[in-house]
Amino acid sequence: MTRVLGAPPLGRRFGGLCLALVLAAAPVLAGCGGRAATHHKPGTGHQEATGGSGTLLPARDEAGHRLRELPAAEAPAVRAEVRPDSEGGWNVHLTVERFLFTPESTGGAAVPGRGHARLLVDGRETGRLYGPWGHVPAGARTLTVRLHADDHTVWATAGAPVQTTVPLGEAPAASAPPSPRPTAPGRTVTLTITGKTVQPPPSRIELKKGEQLTLRVTSDRDDTLHVHGYDRELPLSPGTPATLTLTVDRTGLFEVETHDSGLVLTQLVVR
Repeated sequence: MTRVLGAPPLGRRFGGLCLALVLAAAPVLAGCGGRAATHHKPGTGHQEATGGSGTLLPARDEAGHRLRELPAAEAPAVRAEVRPDSEGGWNVHLTVERFLFTPESTGGAAVPGRGHARLLVDGRETGRLYGPWGHVPAGARTLTVRLHADDHTVWATAGAPVQTTVPLGEAPAASAPPSPRPTAPGRTVTLTITGKTVQPPPSRIELKKGEQLTLRVTSDRDDTLHVHGYDRELPLSPGTPATLTLTVDRTGLFEVETHDSGLVLTQLVVR
């Protein structure tokens, strides 16, 4: 066998080539161990997507939501203060600890310290809060505020929901209506629902009392729009724009959401 002077042996050259191939593939292999996606796989319910936070308990609340256990040192806390409203009912103010209201990620994975609150009036769920302020109509006896994760499970500690309950006394009668204000120019808000996405994303619409508001909503499925506080509803049909017009004659914070899909479309702040 003839050997070229100065050339490395065949085995050494073959070994060097293998090492070069392994090093070239290393970045590709490393990509497989990157940061995991936060969305749960299709077909997995919100309450089964733990997001690596807490322990999902078999217990459920009255509405069927699973409890998600956290250690006491990590669990959020909530306090509620109620104040009579001059037009009847009660204004509710929440003080929370280790908790952040996250309306923009509702329906996602559960992350400690994030989510929304639900209001239970006399033991019956009546609405959600995505901020510290809300309103309870007159006639209620007790109010319970319960904290939920973004995936709608109930934050819990020591096997019990994170919540607070306050008694409601007799709310003062609504004061005499003030003199009518001149009707403010009307406003139109256009919303589009595609799956679990709302465009534009949920936000707050600032309105003056007496202003006329028109909601123009297009949904990709059958559903029902509900304006809390005004008890106005609007049937939605796939691909067909639906329009609801109302005069905002009550002050406070009011949610606009869908019944079946449970999506918050926007919030009305009437001053």
